[in-house]
Amino acid sequence: MTDKQRTDSTPRTGLPLAAALLTGTVALCVSLVAFGNITDFDTNREFVRHVLAMDTTFKDQDLMWRAITSHALQDAAYQAVIAWETVAAVVLLVATALWAVGARRGSFARARQISTLGLLMVVLLFGAGFLAIGGEWFAMWQSKEWNGLEAATRNLTVAGIALVVVHLPGAAGKDRSGE
Repeated sequence: MTDKQRTDSTPRTGLPLAAALLTGTVALCVSLVAFGNITDFDTNREFVRHVLAMDTTFKDQDLMWRAITSHALQDAAYQAVIAWETVAAVVLLVATALWAVGARRGSFARARQISTLGLLMVVLLFGAGFLAIGGEWFAMWQSKEWNGLEAATRNLTVAGIALVVVHLPGAAGKDRSGE
């Protein structure tokens, strides 16, 4: 189809394809993270326990009051993370499918909405959860052994880039409401 044949309601394929592929990439990554946490529960449970207990930090008494040493609370936090990851993965997998459906229909508005929800879930998990709460509140940055800041930054960055691309003008095509 040439540009002259293209109508205003026919989206260009570049941006929607990029949004779909980035959403799918984040969906795959978060799915594998959740799958790994479920199938290798004990390894990352130990990670969460050490971060929350703050037992490998500098042990500054001005900060140690923040430590959570109850295994029940630590495990509840870890299970909440796994549940959040799993829901985010499902939302992003649905969004990826919606990008494919939108390619046939010429409108990606619903795919954009669901992608936004899933990507924001990932941003909250790795930005607020791991970088802010884990990294700063529980001083994970002080630990040489139990420090997930680099992995969290990687996940946050990819999700953030995907979120930006999903919201670029033209990424969602043009729907009936004029979006």
